[in-house]
Amino acid sequence: MKRLTILGSTGSIGVSTLDIVAGHRDRFEVVALTAGNNLDLLKHQIEEFRPKMVSVLTCDLASSLERMLTGNKPEIHHGVAGLIAAATAGEADMVVAAIVGAAGLVPTAAAIKAGKDVALANKETLVTAGRLMMDLVRDKGVKLYPVDSEHSAIFQSLEGQSRKDVKRIILTASGGPFLTLPLEQLSRVSINDALNHPNWSMGQKITIDSATMMNKGLEVIEARWLFETAAEQIDVNIHPQSIIHSMVEYVDGCVMAQLGVPDMKAPIAYALTYPERIATGVNPLDLTALAGLTFYAPDYRRFPALKLAYDALASGESMPAVMNAANEVAVEAFLKGRICFTDIASFIARTMDAHDSRALVSIEDVLSADLWARGTTRALLGLS
Repeated sequence: MKRLTILGSTGSIGVSTLDIVAGHRDRFEVVALTAGNNLDLLKHQIEEFRPKMVSVLTCDLASSLERMLTGNKPEIHHGVAGLIAAATAGEADMVVAAIVGAAGLVPTAAAIKAGKDVALANKETLVTAGRLMMDLVRDKGVKLYPVDSEHSAIFQSLEGQSRKDVKRIILTASGGPFLTLPLEQLSRVSINDALNHPNWSMGQKITIDSATMMNKGLEVIEARWLFETAAEQIDVNIHPQSIIHSMVEYVDGCVMAQLGVPDMKAPIAYALTYPERIATGVNPLDLTALAGLTFYAPDYRRFPALKLAYDALASGESMPAVMNAANEVAVEAFLKGRICFTDIASFIARTMDAHDSRALVSIEDVLSADLWARGTTRALLGLS
């Protein structure tokens, strides 16, 4: 029986994780859940999975949840302290880190410090603090299993192979909803257009990141740390069908790829049960039904955010944290209708240009860089 804490249980990854738990109750027990402000869904999850502890965003939400629940209630926490309490819950064997954005860094770090294995869906943890986090993983002797479909595919394609034989890692990207839209029309796309992903069902922030391809840029940085691979060995191929989830090319010219229908339950389940595999309810892949698989090199004129991610990785140290924070602020501004779609990358670039990259010695240094970037981007947006 594996006992789980799920950070971000009401998001798409959290919901899919609990679907897997529901189908394999003989293998998993839920110890703790955390959520933001979706109390209705969290209440349903509490009633179904009976965690001993939950945490929500604020004290007021915690009070509201307390009133909504009846019978044998879990401990109810809130805020960052609540996230840390859930991440370090003594009974948990593994923490599923599924909080979106830089908010996932502190609780994920706390879980690792507490000696918990982590199923990592929060890519920003390694984007903002990659070296620090991987040093911590090694120091504590814990396992870090990738949940992102791309990094799970790489993880699987590296199985049984020597890392010295790897020539390059190839991350695939769908290209999002604007892959073929004329460039001059990008500035006029609507919020609904940007949220209409052709293949995946995700939360709003990740969906916008997919449309700009910043999501892929974040994955490049995550892959650099997760697989200890130099930036120049990590390429991105646009693959609109989202069937090949990523590939590894070896020095002998052979390429290993992992294929499957676009459904996050498969990589989540593999992270939870590695090295075993379990039934997930994911539809089987019928290759004979496919019209074809196509691949393109990304165009930085269409996807400048991807280039910014490579630039941030090249600068190193605090720059990826600054880039990530600027992106979160700019995406929020777009979703609120304050800027146009193409402005997202422009404001990220302006924030990065204003920053002198500096060494990161501690998580506090990362949080300081993140705070500076948010303030700078908001000022550029005229929001502060």
